[in-house]
Amino acid sequence: MKLVTFNVNGIRAAERRGFRPWLDSTLPDVLALQEVRCPNDLIPEGVFDGYHLAYDPGQLAGRNGVALVSKVKPSQVRIGMDGDKEFTHEGRYIEADYEIDGTSVTVGSLYLPKGAVPQESEAAKAKFERKMRFCAILENHMKAAIAKAQSTGRAYTLLGDYNIARTPQDLYNNKSKKPLDGYLPEEREWLTTALSFGLIDVVRSLHPDDQGPYSWWSWRGGSWQRGYGWRIDYHLTTPDLAARATFGDTDKPETYESRVSDHAAVVVEYA
Repeated sequence: MKLVTFNVNGIRAAERRGFRPWLDSTLPDVLALQEVRCPNDLIPEGVFDGYHLAYDPGQLAGRNGVALVSKVKPSQVRIGMDGDKEFTHEGRYIEADYEIDGTSVTVGSLYLPKGAVPQESEAAKAKFERKMRFCAILENHMKAAIAKAQSTGRAYTLLGDYNIARTPQDLYNNKSKKPLDGYLPEEREWLTTALSFGLIDVVRSLHPDDQGPYSWWSWRGGSWQRGYGWRIDYHLTTPDLAARATFGDTDKPETYESRVSDHAAVVVEYA
């Protein structure tokens, strides 16, 4: 079983850059997408042919949008997080139940908001506090989703762009003396706490001593060519399924010109 997460930074732009050939070569069982950024009626023709699409575009024109693309039809699709009234219209969370070759699994696709360094300005402080409110809602939803999956004999895995690098292994400039949005102590502590109540960071478990593997590089400043990346795209998975992982890595393109997005897909395969 192959599960993949990919922030495509706009499906229309990604399609022009070669998304469909990438999909045809990767052949995921379930693909979690973030920043689809496209209304339903403008999704490029044929881009998901042969797959089932569950999609929440949200209500913010040209922003966000999360999807699950799968070989098998999901038995149930749920949009949004339990108890969320602030972010439900933004297209940031979707989950679905699948039966894949005898494995019962709930797969979520997440696009966690970007934050800011709160000391920089009042506007930045408000943006940081907004991100942390989202994290609190997501934490409650994750706990409920894990409990529900366990009670029904399902695995649960939450794939997506968390916009947080949790450890020094997860970003190239981890010795920066100035605070970095996405690497603030409060963000890192939250993600560590989220792991403590029943989820495994599968890629890190397969690469315990490695720097990276990074999943995001800025388009600017030669970041990709120089290896100046961040690991902010994760597979967080219940232990029953995580124990079956045989492969997990970033699908980094061979050349800058072949990049589909400023992110690269993160692929995990399970026995």
